[in-house]
Amino acid sequence: MAMDKPRDPAALRKRKIRRIALAGVGLVALALVTAGIYSMEPAALGVEKESVWVDSVKRGTMLREVRGPGTLVPEEIRWIAAANDGRVERIILKPGVEVKADSVILELSNPELEQELLDAELRLREGESVLTTRGAQLESDILNQEAAVQAVDAEWKVAKLQADADRQLSADKLIPAINL
Repeated sequence: MAMDKPRDPAALRKRKIRRIALAGVGLVALALVTAGIYSMEPAALGVEKESVWVDSVKRGTMLREVRGPGTLVPEEIRWIAAANDGRVERIILKPGVEVKADSVILELSNPELEQELLDAELRLREGESVLTTRGAQLESDILNQEAAVQAVDAEWKVAKLQADADRQLSADKLIPAINL
């Protein structure tokens, strides 16, 4: 059977001193690296020559085009109110163009209004057709009434001629008075 052997106290002490020395050297090295980093000045950023504009300073507006991901949002939005709902069919004037009171900026279309226009035109044609039909009917009624007047006038003339003839015959005593 194997038994535990006691350790040499000198070896344990040597090992402990070595650990403390290594820890001390590590701490000193860490302190030196930290001090070295803090004492360094920041490095200048490198820029490619093609991306730099070199020019003299001028007074006035500076136009800068920037490209990047995302959506540009205007600081101020001005809405142009339309009298009716609709969708934009064609943009005639672009932003920045000077406009006047009678300038047409864009063309709108509204399917509902277009359908109402077609319905109104259909009702107009229907009304014109009814008007034409009623006009023809009235002309026909007028002609029928005039024909009826002519027929009654003709009957009256025939009856008058017959009455005149009967009067003369009665005066000559050729027909009885009851027939007159």
